[in-house]
Amino acid sequence: MRFDVVTLFPGMFEMLREQGVTGRAHQRGVWTMQTWNPRAYATDVHRTVDDRPYGGGPGMVMMAEPLSRAVNDIKQQRQTQALPVILLSPAGQSFDQAEAQRLSRGAGGILVCGRYEGIDQRFIDHHVTHEISLGDFVLSGGEIAAMALMDSVVRLLPGVLGHAQSAPQDSFNTGLSGLLDHPHYTRPETWQGHGVPHVLSSGDHARIDAWRRKASLGLTLERRPDLIRAARQQGLLSAHDEACLKRCEAVADWPDSD
Repeated sequence: MRFDVVTLFPGMFEMLREQGVTGRAHQRGVWTMQTWNPRAYATDVHRTVDDRPYGGGPGMVMMAEPLSRAVNDIKQQRQTQALPVILLSPAGQSFDQAEAQRLSRGAGGILVCGRYEGIDQRFIDHHVTHEISLGDFVLSGGEIAAMALMDSVVRLLPGVLGHAQSAPQDSFNTGLSGLLDHPHYTRPETWQGHGVPHVLSSGDHARIDAWRRKASLGLTLERRPDLIRAARQQGLLSAHDEACLKRCEAVADWPDSD
């Protein structure tokens, strides 16, 4: 997998190459990343990449030509025109775990990071195949969003995480019916007077699995009932799941109940 990132701030992406699970995977060649600064494709002595908006208004707009030259150069180097060109944009489709899983099955793509008031729409119309948003808020540029996207995708690649079952148990994953992950505990068994749910130290793996599913259902019902509704619509909840949900609604201390 390879990501090519068009950005005015290439140094921001070094963390992904050097730190954490993405850094280790990059060092092993599981994935690669190259950054492309649109200033290198500007044609004037000042390497200008932005100009005032037509129609007036505050701020500046990124020009189409330097971005277009960068994208064309990437496609020429990779010897393909079929790469997805993803613009990180508040106007885009909301990014979720399902989209991360879909991207993890591909060969990567081109990520375009906007700045200023936005990007000339003609570049978007001509080059961009997907617009993706992290949520209903605005960042100073697309770099942080691009890093979040790459991190979420790379960690799903085979061999990146330490345990093969780590990713399928993530919140929102299809392995959890799109629900939230269950609560986690570690040593010591008692911390500041609070213990670990007894079932987790029972050694009975069937009971532990049942508790974790119930805890996942209960936490999702409490925090994200919209995910419960979505799972029902997709037919992902069993009759036993529905019975657990009814008990969770009736029992206030569902995390501690067996």
